[in-house]
Amino acid sequence: MSAAARQCDVAIVGGGMVGASLALALAATRLDVMLIEAVEAGSNVQPSFDDRTTALGNGARRILDTLGVWQEIAERAGAIRSIHVSDSGQFGFARLEAAEHGLEAFGYTVSNRHIGAVLWRALRTAPQIELLSPARVLEVQLSEDAAQLRLVTAQGAASTVRARLIVAADGAHSLVKHAANIDSSEEDYQQVALVANLRTDRAARAIAYERFAPGGPLALLPLADGGYSCVWTLEPQRARLMQECDPAQFCAQLQQAFGWRAGQIRQVGERSAYRLSLVRAQQCIALRAALIGNAAQALHPIAAQGFNLGLRDAAVLAELIAAASDPGAAPLLGQFAERRVADRRGMIAFTDGLVKLFGDQRAAVIGARNLGLLLFDVNAPAKRALSRLSFGFGRALPRLARGLPLAAPARSRE
Repeated sequence: MSAAARQCDVAIVGGGMVGASLALALAATRLDVMLIEAVEAGSNVQPSFDDRTTALGNGARRILDTLGVWQEIAERAGAIRSIHVSDSGQFGFARLEAAEHGLEAFGYTVSNRHIGAVLWRALRTAPQIELLSPARVLEVQLSEDAAQLRLVTAQGAASTVRARLIVAADGAHSLVKHAANIDSSEEDYQQVALVANLRTDRAARAIAYERFAPGGPLALLPLADGGYSCVWTLEPQRARLMQECDPAQFCAQLQQAFGWRAGQIRQVGERSAYRLSLVRAQQCIALRAALIGNAAQALHPIAAQGFNLGLRDAAVLAELIAAASDPGAAPLLGQFAERRVADRRGMIAFTDGLVKLFGDQRAAVIGARNLGLLLFDVNAPAKRALSRLSFGFGRALPRLARGLPLAAPARSRE
């Protein structure tokens, strides 16, 4: 080991929403934490904090509230109090009302840029968190007692960091995952998500719409300013045409695809396109390493559960290592993997199953799923189960999701 190597307890690679949330959770402990992000958080080219929106479920809201940032995030959050689901050109539909389940809302739509800004403002006041941004990880070596990282800053200064635990929060094609020799499977859905903010001739009324069409799902999510965030899933060639056409043509095509439930579509903002695939790591731990968020699993946005799932990854990991004498010990990481397996598998199966169910255009399948939607619409227990989706499929909620602080803080290594 180089004599100049810097020491820390936990090195988090990736300062997007999941990585930043983990760092903020660990700010309440005595662990020495380093958060490494390749792109400056406030930059317009930061991919994790662009103008896309995230639907935060009540489980995520509670975690963020426990971390002390929800109140500021909520200032620009659009509540989802009703959900309307339909199958394009078919008879099936279902409606859900938050009030029927004793909820203020099913969730909240917030721009990624706003969430990222709030998280990083909180991190900059946390004395136990060292922020390295912009800084890029060049190499990771894992050994029995530590993970060693070779870094370079935007100015070209190189350094070495030695951490007792390295956390991969650096996306589906994670460098850390590769260094840990963790294989991933990737299934290309042959779909592109076209994302844009838009306005209709009437303000959003806290209703989220999910409309399933042969080319893929189309969602309109209410924003705090009365507009909508649109996620239109299309086959790649059509997506390219819709991204490049003039705004009036886009609005007309979207109106035809979606219908008039939200009113007349009058304005659309910048359109961005994202190729969709299911990426899942074969395991979420390795020697001195843990994977969270998209590094562990990247989902189709059909149920808007990707960040919610990743945030639970972060909450469980934070809970386990908060009071640990060695945050990278193999038995502890084994507990993390065991606690996350049911939630990961359940949510992957749920979202992937929805994509394939509503993408199947065989007449018998269309009839069956439309009948299923109608039956769901009158099935109160099924609706209650779906209303709790953002709390996940795990047996036990992490402490942060129950509104509880982490356990007694760990003593930092001398």
